Amino acid sequence: MNHDNFNNKWGKKLRGVNLGSWLVIEKWMIPSLFDGLQAVDETSFCVELGAQAEQKLKQHWNTFITRDDFAWIAATGINAIRIPVGFWIFGSDYPYHRAYGESRHPFVVGGIDILDSAFDWAEELGLHIVLDLHTAPGCQNGFDNGGIQDVCEWHTQQDYIEYALSVLERLAERYRNRPALHAIETLNEPRWDIDTDLLKKYNTDAYYRIRKHCKPEDVAVVFHDGFRSYTEYSGFLTEPEFHNVAIDIHRYQCFVREDIDLDVYGHIKKTVIDWKNEADNINLDRGIWTYVGEWSLGIDLHVAPVNINDFQTTVTYRAYAATQLATYEKYLGWFFWSYKTETSPAWCFRESVNRGWLPNRFA
Repeated sequence: MNHDNFNNKWGKKLRGVNLGSWLVIEKWMIPSLFDGLQAVDETSFCVELGAQAEQKLKQHWNTFITRDDFAWIAATGINAIRIPVGFWIFGSDYPYHRAYGESRHPFVVGGIDILDSAFDWAEELGLHIVLDLHTAPGCQNGFDNGGIQDVCEWHTQQDYIEYALSVLERLAERYRNRPALHAIETLNEPRWDIDTDLLKKYNTDAYYRIRKHCKPEDVAVVFHDGFRSYTEYSGFLTEPEFHNVAIDIHRYQCFVREDIDLDVYGHIKKTVIDWKNEADNINLDRGIWTYVGEWSLGIDLHVAPVNINDFQTTVTYRAYAATQLATYEKYLGWFFWSYKTETSPAWCFRESVNRGWLPNRFA
């Protein structure tokens, strides 16, 4: 077990990768798992397959990411992994949602054993783990990555909110003594129109739930910005009352029309000017305590020069990668989304490294 890497975790620079679509599946990342199904997310996958879901998902868990992948990640010098987990990770005691239909508890049980193995591998290889509560009952954002697409009701029922808090506390209690546990993230990407005060109350409650089991010097508490300005969190969960708290921001240039229409020079300009200035301002506001918990090379190359060839594609991705890394190095850490996909090389860390778009060493 490589314990040297886990000394002095407070304020440690993390350079990481997400293990997306492993314990929370997303159809666009692993379409083969959804072959022949109408399902669009993990909820509908489990509801549609019923009893057959267990065999399919357990095979996926055991093959999509293995110890060999952890070893490959560690060999690049990456020192951290962010692991998205579903609220169903501890089994069948979660509140019902109508999307489950006639199945009271549709989700497959057993993911916690996979997570235990992830800690074993991470500690053997010296990788820090950020546990990310990626879904909440009722869904916190209406995205497939929240578990139920086109539904956003987590914030509307207290039992949904309470259950999410209980999962965070159970994660903290289970892994409190594991050297690899670096941080617990309270909730991934709650939607922009959920009331900020509700999110602040939830994140404050989450802090105290986690701190019941995890000391500040051992484990950071991370909260997502909820797609709003960091200025809405000025002074929130900061010293001297709160310790080792980081804000998580996600940075992409491929989801809104003004970004989609940029050429490569526009993408680079936004990265090295707008996002660099933003990083300086956030660091002035919150000190060093910010992670870019998700970013990728996902941009639309069709607006680049017509008939872009392989060499120009490589130059474009290398430039976009290098400028993002230069900006994100200003923060406490960053995590590429994601380690592995079936169909999207610009979203696949391993493929991007192999193609020379990303560096092959990160230390």
